Amino acid sequence: MQYKLEIFAPESEVIKIRDVLIEVGAGVVGEYDAVISVVNISGFWRPNGLSNPVTGDKNKINFGHEVRIDVRCDKEKVAATLKAIRQIHPYEEPVINVIALANHEFEI
Repeated sequence: MQYKLEIFAPESEVIKIRDVLIEVGAGVVGEYDAVISVVNISGFWRPNGLSNPVTGDKNKINFGHEVRIDVRCDKEKVAATLKAIRQIHPYEEPVINVIALANHEFEI
C-alpha cells in the first residue's frame, strides 16, 4: 500500500526536502525513483502568542506563498519519512498530509 505525502514548505527548502525524500526511499513509482511534484500555492495562517513563526506576525492573519511537495511513499516507510522531514523542516509546525492511495485496487 502506498500513501501520498503533501508537504507544505517555503520554496527555498525544496531541494533539501527532495534530497531527504530520496534518501529515505520515498518517491518510488514502478521502475522510477525521485518522483516528486512541486506546486506553488498561497495561504493564510495565524500564529498564536505562544508560537515561534518562521514567517508572519503573531496574533495576526498572515498571507503568503509557499509550495506543496507531493510524493508517494510505501506504508512501511511513512513513519521514517515523516521523522526525516521534520528534522530538516524550518516550520515550527510543518503541515504534512498523509493520504492513503487506492491505486492498487485498480491495477491490471
